[in-house]
Amino acid sequence: MAAAPQQYRIPMASPAGGARAFEGSGGTDLELYREKFRRRLPDSLDDLQGPAEGCVEPPATVVWSGLRVFDLAKERQRMSLYRIVLAEGMRDDLSALLNRDILLRSWPTLRTLVSTTVRSVWEEHFLELRTLADVPPAQPPARRRRTHQGPAAA
Repeated sequence: MAAAPQQYRIPMASPAGGARAFEGSGGTDLELYREKFRRRLPDSLDDLQGPAEGCVEPPATVVWSGLRVFDLAKERQRMSLYRIVLAEGMRDDLSALLNRDILLRSWPTLRTLVSTTVRSVWEEHFLELRTLADVPPAQPPARRRRTHQGPAAA
């Protein structure tokens, strides 16, 4: 008789953006998911020595599809980069790509863009971020309307 294939449980993202533990697991899967992010944390926010201006091209191990170069002067691109790096980056990526001052300044808005798991792990570990939890997020920047500038517009 052949042995049944082993089943692996991987935490799934819930509609709220956090990790969802499987029924009957007693929260073990959620705790393993949280531990994944805890291991990546820098020892201090001072370790975040990433660029504060210019364009950033993260390695393909962090950003493997979509936009590949992020202009830090553009708020939407900066927030997108930080959201992706917090979710996908390893410890060295966090230190090389994130900047302490930008993270602190952006945290009230950024914390609404990351999963509940990432947010809670970072806020539990860093008092500076926890104190920003009650600061209301900034209003999103207005999108510029594109206008057609071709010959028919004249």
